[in-house]
Amino acid sequence: MRRLAACFSACLALLSSPVGAATREDEQFWLNLTAMGSIKDELVYFAEIQPRIGDGVSRVDQSLFRGALGWKLSPTMTLYQGYAHVVVPIEGGKDINEERSFQQLSWTLGKPWGGELSSRTRLEQRWRSDGDDMGWRLREMLRYEKPLKPDSDAINALVYAEGFAALNDTDWGARAGFDQLRSFVGAEIGLPGASTLEVGYLNQLVNQRAGNTRVNHVASVTLFFRH
Repeated sequence: MRRLAACFSACLALLSSPVGAATREDEQFWLNLTAMGSIKDELVYFAEIQPRIGDGVSRVDQSLFRGALGWKLSPTMTLYQGYAHVVVPIEGGKDINEERSFQQLSWTLGKPWGGELSSRTRLEQRWRSDGDDMGWRLREMLRYEKPLKPDSDAINALVYAEGFAALNDTDWGARAGFDQLRSFVGAEIGLPGASTLEVGYLNQLVNQRAGNTRVNHVASVTLFFRH
């Protein structure tokens, strides 16, 4: 409940932004290809590639490469240490590169209302090529999935919300406080084995400088290959 309250607080903070603030909207497509599984015993991993196509789905807006090693603390809880490389193409200029180290705790909270509720908490340390400072950012996701047919995982209804908070200011533009909120609604489709395909609509609301806001309307497709 405290995590839900934090997400609601972030929304309220955004609604109370200055009246003169501008909002910019964009249509995007995000593709996420993720492999994950056990290496040995309790040692696990995940690796993902994610191109994001923006500017009216006309060009690559961002490319993200991320991987992590984890240790299963229990059947419902896993702790990860990971690294991500992010490339932001700049038209007519030099690409911006971002390096991230992150720690992640993933755990299943329970099975309310015939579905499954889970949490992902991620703490990031961020460096960018257009500055010298290290930025700290905290991310919290709550995810809920529910089978559309009893006793079947063929198709699950899926919703999640993820709030981002910057913990410090940096010389490359990060400002301490609410950073962004992602909200997703869609479906999880079962594939052979334990793999799944997630498709749906993602709304990304980003708090920018001078009180401005960017809202991205994203067609999101994620393939999880589990083994």
